[in-house]
Amino acid sequence: MIVDTKPAVKLVEDATQELLDWASTLEHSDATYFEKAQALATRLGAHYRADGLTEIGFWTPRLLAQVMRKMEIYLEVLTPLDPIDLQAVEQTVTFRRERLFLKQEGEFFWGVVAGMRPGSREQLGSFYWLRYIDQQGNLQAIRDVVSYSLPYGVFGPAELYDMSSLQNQRADLDYFKATGVASESQALPRVPAPRNILQLHIGTASKEGTVEGLTCIYREIASKLAANLPLTPAEENYTGYDAIQLLPIEPTIEFRDEYSPESEFFAFISEDENGLKIKLRKSNTQDWGYDVPILGSSATNSALLGSLRPDELVDFIATLHNFPTGPIHLIYDLVYGHADNQSELLLNRQFLKGPNMYGQDLNHQLPTVRAIFLEMQRRKLNTGADGIRIDGGQDFRFFNPLSGLVEYDDAYLLAMSDVVQEIGGHKRLLFTIFEDGRPWPAEGWEDISTYRELIDLKPESYQWGPLIFAHNTPALETFWDRKWRRVCEVMYEGDRWITGCANHDTVRRGNQIELDTPINWHLGSTLPEVFKNAYDNPATTLWVYGFSPGLPMDFINATMHAPWMFFRNTDERYGVKVVAEEIGFLDWQITSQLYAAEGNFTHLKSLGFLELEQLREFGRALQTAMIEKDYNLVEVVRACQFCLGDNTDQCDIEHLKKLNQPGMIAFLKDLTLERLKSFSLMFMEDCYEVCNVSHYETALDSLRTGFNLNLRRFRHAHPWLGHNLAGTDRFNKISDNEQTVFYGIRSNPQDHGEQVAMVAHMGGKPITVTLGDWLQLELAEWKIAIASPGLDDNHLADLRCFELQDSQAVLLKHVAEKR
Repeated sequence: MIVDTKPAVKLVEDATQELLDWASTLEHSDATYFEKAQALATRLGAHYRADGLTEIGFWTPRLLAQVMRKMEIYLEVLTPLDPIDLQAVEQTVTFRRERLFLKQEGEFFWGVVAGMRPGSREQLGSFYWLRYIDQQGNLQAIRDVVSYSLPYGVFGPAELYDMSSLQNQRADLDYFKATGVASESQALPRVPAPRNILQLHIGTASKEGTVEGLTCIYREIASKLAANLPLTPAEENYTGYDAIQLLPIEPTIEFRDEYSPESEFFAFISEDENGLKIKLRKSNTQDWGYDVPILGSSATNSALLGSLRPDELVDFIATLHNFPTGPIHLIYDLVYGHADNQSELLLNRQFLKGPNMYGQDLNHQLPTVRAIFLEMQRRKLNTGADGIRIDGGQDFRFFNPLSGLVEYDDAYLLAMSDVVQEIGGHKRLLFTIFEDGRPWPAEGWEDISTYRELIDLKPESYQWGPLIFAHNTPALETFWDRKWRRVCEVMYEGDRWITGCANHDTVRRGNQIELDTPINWHLGSTLPEVFKNAYDNPATTLWVYGFSPGLPMDFINATMHAPWMFFRNTDERYGVKVVAEEIGFLDWQITSQLYAAEGNFTHLKSLGFLELEQLREFGRALQTAMIEKDYNLVEVVRACQFCLGDNTDQCDIEHLKKLNQPGMIAFLKDLTLERLKSFSLMFMEDCYEVCNVSHYETALDSLRTGFNLNLRRFRHAHPWLGHNLAGTDRFNKISDNEQTVFYGIRSNPQDHGEQVAMVAHMGGKPITVTLGDWLQLELAEWKIAIASPGLDDNHLADLRCFELQDSQAVLLKHVAEKR
């Protein structure tokens, strides 16, 4: 096949000059430096216009510092010539490669280009990046920081996408018309707070592990609800929420077997007269979402898109907004407080301030960087989100030379909350949650933190409260008794806190509980039983939904009784360290039956770990070795070789030596650094697969899922429960070394005749409840609203005196007084 190689793309001089004139006029205006940067940021990236032309803009401060010849800096456009199967795992495709020169204006390169193909639901568009030859003669790439589509990851070029057509064709335009304003003279409305939230991770929340997989689930539920058909227990776990919060869906870091900027998913093969051959691999990145390079955070992680099309996310959002029982809001979890070290390969140094515990601090104080980050966020929000959670507010810090102190950049955090969304010509502000545990990580932060700094600055916002922050361990004895001070704070000042027990962070922390700590064995007879009942606990759920102020949030893996951990197959450098820290996952969440099941842990079984206990033993030994060798992988491997070889005279780690016995797994016999890294990668990928909630749908207890759903519906029907306790409201506990019980009574502040009373056994031995005496109630005037599974009519026949066991609870509602 002979391909027409005549240039298809070209710079449109007149239109480019108009763009340059606009930039020049802005530069010489009276606007502040930051205002100029904000305006310029809106034109960065690639914008497909209605006239078929494409506006291109790059910020290139790094090129000003180098002596460059004009011919060494160019836009490279790569347009596929072959049909592309968007579902294929791997394929080699012929592209037309074209180059053209943009116009430089200060730190920016601009151009208006004809001939670039826009991407759409049906086809891939042209790919693009800025190329230059550095002073060492190496070919380098400057990628689009604020791209709309990165189908082949952050190390590949961005795709031009027809965003205007996508927005004009979305199925929820009427929703935005109803909730936003079109007139500039009208005050911008802010999306109101939901009544509860379901948190989930797209990669593990459906069988497919994609956005379209979730869309299928919610469309099926919607059709059943519209037809008044019963839901399965699994479907019940997705319903009864008016908001869904996704773990971060930004592009994450990618696996690197060397510190290289070359793409693993978009690889150049060869070039001849027929075109350029490029091998395309669909991303298999698995990450819980917080390991971001920042580049491309305006786009969606392609590993979560089954179709690789941005439309997939918009379809999901429209499904939620058009839900038959009323719109379901979607909340994005935004990570702008740090970047992974891979960002050094992708961003210019202006974006980064220096290293921190996560990788790199971001340079929010530089006006252009600040403006680009806010523009990046704006583009993401314009996909249709209703709210945002801002991750790690305590990480937004800077040195103020005027005060001589390290201060929190609250102005930037508030600016994130005030980014304006515009869809279909209608604008609005979004509901905002701040996760901010300042002064974390300072010593004693758990006791010092107020979790209120940003609520005080922006009263309509919410913060993560103390009982949903990371270091909660409800699987331990007397946990709720020890948290009593924080519990009381929630009850009397927690109306603007996100409440609950289980989330991605607390469940992960549960895996790290030492096995010699006092465990609450009333929750179950095995560690996995204890764990599941600790994080999906009927008493806790009834207290949170039926009585507690604030905004409740659940985690789908907890309610599905599916495992969860911190996983990522994106890290060659720290992978072994992560596995060593997560090894408790095998004790707390994996049973021998689950491990042995066909299809589970296939990679690890191929190494010889046929039984769970074999893997646990090596995992504990590896954890010990990592600690004793101060996480030095070379030393850890040497210790393994000394302890697991034929001669153990030099072995100095007893845990490893104990593994060296007849029948030892052959894989351990000759352990090298590469083999250990390979083991870690297999561990992560096997654990990722076992965390998918679809595996556990048929094992769910319908009584438990129905109970949880009824509590969510009760919360929706009684929104006044979200307010703080006040007036004659009461909340108390009974606690000793044997049990902890919460109980109380509340009144609707707008209708004091509407009351609820609650008693919840939060842990320990059974207790006899005499709620009428405790709260001075005439129980003949009260009826059972909801009782936890296991409490039937016979058990509660006499409300004056009944027994509660660990995790049982009763919610009562006041009825009209007897005449």
